[in-house]
Amino acid sequence: MQAVNYSSLRKKKLKSYMNRVTDNCEPLIITRKNGKNVVMMSLDEYNNLMENFHLLGNELNRAALTKSIKQLEQGLVVNKPLFEVD
Repeated sequence: MQAVNYSSLRKKKLKSYMNRVTDNCEPLIITRKNGKNVVMMSLDEYNNLMENFHLLGNELNRAALTKSIKQLEQGLVVNKPLFEVD
């Protein structure tokens, strides 16, 4: 993860940093003098993070997902054809 201080971000082209964040799917840490740093990330990455928090934030959901992953790793998967619905 790359970091840049606020002054450098302001002096250089903000757009170029924003393009790097969105194109590389890599957050950017923006450091500030008062120590209250911020992170810039793409909306897609943010939405993905929030979805993961939602899915894993519920204990029952987390247990079901963990069980499914173990079944997949053990080869306990059944392939079924998809049918088109009219």
